[in-house]
Amino acid sequence: MRVLLVEDEAKLARLVARGLTERGDVVTIAGTGGEALEAALDEEGYDVILLDVRLPDMEGFEVCRRLRRSRVWTPVLMLTARNAVADRITGLDSGADDYLGKPFSFDELLARMRALARRGPVPRPTVIEVGDLRLDPASRRVWRGDVEIELSAREMALLEVLMRRAEQTLSRDQLLTHAWGDIHETSSNVVDVYVRYLREKIDRPFGADSLRTVRGLGYRLTGTTGG
Repeated sequence: MRVLLVEDEAKLARLVARGLTERGDVVTIAGTGGEALEAALDEEGYDVILLDVRLPDMEGFEVCRRLRRSRVWTPVLMLTARNAVADRITGLDSGADDYLGKPFSFDELLARMRALARRGPVPRPTVIEVGDLRLDPASRRVWRGDVEIELSAREMALLEVLMRRAEQTLSRDQLLTHAWGDIHETSSNVVDVYVRYLREKIDRPFGADSLRTVRGLGYRLTGTTGG
């Protein structure tokens, strides 16, 4: 298996690389995020990327985000001594496939690598794109083109539902279920109110018409912005 090992601790990198090489793997070591990105974008590709979180030039989370934005879907196993739940969530939200805390058992590392290699590359965009509208669920940020748009938490939740099902007509009840969670405690009229709020922020300032009303059925978000 071809493995990209991204680790700035030289001693640990040598130990892991030696163990992998002895079992027949081909290992490339990168000591910085920049080196990792350059190697991972190599056209030959890798079967698994072992990615340390703490790197001298950028965090492993950011390396992973950039890989996914570049449509590199190689399975990523994050390696870190930061085992807080929040860190694990950040790693997974950045596009990683698994998370292994330091210190770790070499046998467990191998088992996790085998599992990831069997799964293979699976597209998992970290940023949702519909036309020139982009939403990053991890950072809760939205852009139309290069312009960032400020949204409330509820507006963000509603927009995410619409973007994940772009070009589909969604009823008010469907939007309530996915964006509010409990249709029994919220009137469907609130959807109309928040759709109006969204249009004022994601469409009107840009001369766009992406959030459409489908008469008698509900709403649809489209990637085309004309009328």
